[in-house]
Amino acid sequence: MELGMIGLGRMGARMAERLVRGGHRVIGFDPDTNARQGVEAIGGRSAASVDALVRMLAAPRVVWMMVPAGDISEATLAALEPLLLAGDTLVDGGNSNYKDTLRRAARLAQARIDYVDCGTSGGVWGLTEGYSMMVGGDAAAIERLRPVLETLAPAPDRGWGRVGPVGSGHFAKMVHNGIEYALMQAYAEGFSMMRHKEQFDLDLHQVAEIWRHGSVVRSWLLDLISAALEKNPRLEGIAPHVSDSGEGRWAVAEAIDLDVPAPAITLSLLARLRSRDTGSFSDKLLAAMRHEFGGHEMRRE
Repeated sequence: MELGMIGLGRMGARMAERLVRGGHRVIGFDPDTNARQGVEAIGGRSAASVDALVRMLAAPRVVWMMVPAGDISEATLAALEPLLLAGDTLVDGGNSNYKDTLRRAARLAQARIDYVDCGTSGGVWGLTEGYSMMVGGDAAAIERLRPVLETLAPAPDRGWGRVGPVGSGHFAKMVHNGIEYALMQAYAEGFSMMRHKEQFDLDLHQVAEIWRHGSVVRSWLLDLISAALEKNPRLEGIAPHVSDSGEGRWAVAEAIDLDVPAPAITLSLLARLRSRDTGSFSDKLLAAMRHEFGGHEMRRE
């Protein structure tokens, strides 16, 4: 199958390579010249612009976007929309907000262009392990994409599926990432407890290795924890700053809108926000209050 790939960053480039290895014809575009050269090096072709990429594809065309959510995806769509024709399919494989997906799909439907949202998980490991893909959109359009999805997935019959109509793929991925936040936070807190129990001098890498086999908390995230602790047992040189890419925030907002209690996901998001407040005014005020009402020790910077 032939398709165009827009966005050849770390994940997009690996997806393109997996597709080429699977026998698909990939034409890639990225503003970065090195990224375009990279897709050529793996056996694909490159285009110097979005317009050139569309012209190089045979109709009906399939264009797969792997660009960040927000302004970049809006700009990419604005460039693509006047170039696509009825019968073409546009796949958003990034982490767009599902509400943006619904809006975009409704607009493209007027031109009879299929818009498919593919919530994609797997990160940099997807090239070798395959990608987990939650796909939303018209059933017939997704069926036409089956050869591509089966190639990208861990196996043709697992790790991917149509989860519902357009918007549902990105919605499922948003919830997926919210769960991911909570799982990561629980692991981090548990290992921190063990790290601070100096009496036992626990080897955290050893504990992680034990838990990886037979334990009810075994997971791929635990595999990654074990690998990280083996390389750097005390996590030296790593700043305690945890970023978020947006999906956790959207998941918390959605839980509020749906009146669904999601305390673990919410608190894990707040913990990430807290990690960035290195000069926390609230902590300073707490210390000042304790000093004022009880004469408690107040450390000076």
